[in-house]
Amino acid sequence: MVEFLCKKVKITAGTPVFVDNTDETSNERELTISYKILRNHEKKDCSKNEVNDQKSLIDHPGNDARMRLRFDALVSHDITYVGIIQTARASGMTEFPVPYALTNCHNSLCAVGGTINEDDHAFGLSAAKKYGGIFVPANQAVIHQYAREVMAACGKMILGSDSHTRYGCYGTLGLGEGGGELVKQLLKNTYDIDPPEVVLVWTEGTPKQGVGPHDVALALIKETFPGGKVKNKILEFAGPGIKNLSMDYRIGIDVMTTETSCLTSIWETDETVKEFYENVGRPEDYKELKITEDACYDSMVKINLSDVEPMIALPYHPSKAFTIRELQNDPVKILGEAQDECNRELSGDTKLDLIKSIDENGRVTCQQGIIVGCAGGMYESISEAADILKGKSVGNGFFELSVYPSSMPVALALTRDGIAETLMESGTLIKPAFCGPCFGAGDTPAHNTLSIRHATRNFAGREGSKPGNGQATAVALMDARSIAATAINGGKLTAATDIEYTITERKYKYDGSVYEKRCYNGFGKPDPAAQLRLGPNITDWPRFDHMKEDMLIRLCAVIHDEVTTTDELIPSGETSSYRSNPIALSEFTLSRRVPEYVNDSKSVRALDQKRREDENPQEIKELLDLVNGDMTATSVGSCIFAEKPGDGSAREQAASCQRVLGGLANICYEYATKRYRSNCINWGIVPFTINKETRFNQNPGDWIYIPGIKNAIISGREEIPGKIISGNTVTDILLECSGLSEDERIILTEGCLMNYYANK
Repeated sequence: MVEFLCKKVKITAGTPVFVDNTDETSNERELTISYKILRNHEKKDCSKNEVNDQKSLIDHPGNDARMRLRFDALVSHDITYVGIIQTARASGMTEFPVPYALTNCHNSLCAVGGTINEDDHAFGLSAAKKYGGIFVPANQAVIHQYAREVMAACGKMILGSDSHTRYGCYGTLGLGEGGGELVKQLLKNTYDIDPPEVVLVWTEGTPKQGVGPHDVALALIKETFPGGKVKNKILEFAGPGIKNLSMDYRIGIDVMTTETSCLTSIWETDETVKEFYENVGRPEDYKELKITEDACYDSMVKINLSDVEPMIALPYHPSKAFTIRELQNDPVKILGEAQDECNRELSGDTKLDLIKSIDENGRVTCQQGIIVGCAGGMYESISEAADILKGKSVGNGFFELSVYPSSMPVALALTRDGIAETLMESGTLIKPAFCGPCFGAGDTPAHNTLSIRHATRNFAGREGSKPGNGQATAVALMDARSIAATAINGGKLTAATDIEYTITERKYKYDGSVYEKRCYNGFGKPDPAAQLRLGPNITDWPRFDHMKEDMLIRLCAVIHDEVTTTDELIPSGETSSYRSNPIALSEFTLSRRVPEYVNDSKSVRALDQKRREDENPQEIKELLDLVNGDMTATSVGSCIFAEKPGDGSAREQAASCQRVLGGLANICYEYATKRYRSNCINWGIVPFTINKETRFNQNPGDWIYIPGIKNAIISGREEIPGKIISGNTVTDILLECSGLSEDERIILTEGCLMNYYANK
């Protein structure tokens, strides 16, 4: 189905040909679609920062090869845009310099916290009026569908504060990053990266009936995520198979490339893409993008679409994928192994029972189906699910099925074309555009049941359960077609290829009048006199200190899981209502993984407060005496160790909450994503790594002293010695902090991005 080939390839006569891995191909990489777009967005005159020129602080030369990029547009949703705008205005922003869409698709439910969510929405509209932005009211569209229908354009780049910012099949490079990176764009700064590798994704064949885009995506993730094969690289889709995929099918694959851990994606464009831009009323935004002769790629993924089978990704990651046929043939073994792995991740006494989902006849049974969001809520997937359900019933048993169209225009087309009617006649619930089920803010399944979802993620607790309260439930990812096939069989797991149905040929007819009636578009028309609407839960960021010469950090969490997700660092779901209140939100940090972390980190913060007030706390004095440290020259804070933190969401709160609680550093073997590492830097958290061969065996409560940390960061030293203090025993440790740009070094020493801009 999918094969990763760790070999360089060159386009020769329109097809990929393997070349010697030792050959220098960086210049020929410039011929890729990816690099043509990236180079077109580089700001060439970035030798001097427009906002903050502190280069005199740095003796170490910068990396001139770094790309410094400006984006054409920005997008955020309502659990990120308040913090971004608050940070930007505190840093001197007076208007939005590029189109910036504020969608309201995450906190739309307004079910928790009284007025909190709607206050955020009012803030968003008032900010759009004041700074010249675009405001998309609640339930009008999920963030990415609005961007696809209104903002994408061939050859353009969009930066979003959501990890699934992927518009490659529309000819647009979309990147998902933490809010700090959007703040930089709002302040006319740049997004800085080392030139990324590009991976050719070569497609051939035609998908079988019953095989949907999620099946292809899960097969791709299964092959590429383990081992980080495409981590922080660009996936460039080409090949004869693309012409056999509709627009909805392409985006269904493309949006899930986030789960491969790649940086972003881009596709060849063709008549199908041209028809899309004509359909949405923007024909001028189409441009042909084709791979070119002699373009060179660092590696290749080969997808034979004809061989892809219906897939299911078991908890707790989209890469834990099997064909449905494999699972049906040996459910006890496969579910048993998955159950054991899940229970190693769950904390406390809570246990997940996947074996319970196997009935007396040996069939896997599900109690909930969800088709939702930027991956599942597309017109074509919902239409084909309706064809499967036509004339049949979901039944009145434990199984239930809900469908969330991705936008009001999609919902309107489903209604006009009779698709919504067919779904409702089958017993399916149709709900408004909303991302909630993707992150635990809606449709939480019952304890110890299996929910199958055409959604983006299935991480632990992301579906809304609280393992700390004894709750455990599981989400498996599947395509809408097989979810519908399972629904007509009363929840018995069924592949869509195992049933007979007729596909009704339909085309999505976009009607943007619903956006024109409800959405506010103020780009280019800022009103400085407009007043921001600040609800009682919308608070400013607390003040953060600059880095001192030395640093003393206490380990308040030590996590030896293979991967630690952002959902574990700061849980989603009910916490979303507090994402405009940094203090209240910080109380949830690591609450589902290390419940004692918040209190332990607060106790360190209290010691630092005493130090800053010249009370010279005895505990700190005794620690510094062991290492000949100076109280007045030492920053004191907390630290987290995790083997590989930051997989998943782009939400900057995974880092900012640590900072609010006094966090000064993270230590790991490697960071799961660039975006989480960037979030740490933007919030003044030093992103240390250590050699994986040197096993980290320290315990929570141990301290680490890093003398000369400020000078080491400023001068660009990448190996920084420290001392571990465990009781009265002091041992050496070698920390690494590599690959920092000049601006990032200043941000860390200033204490955070806001301080960096305030000191302009």
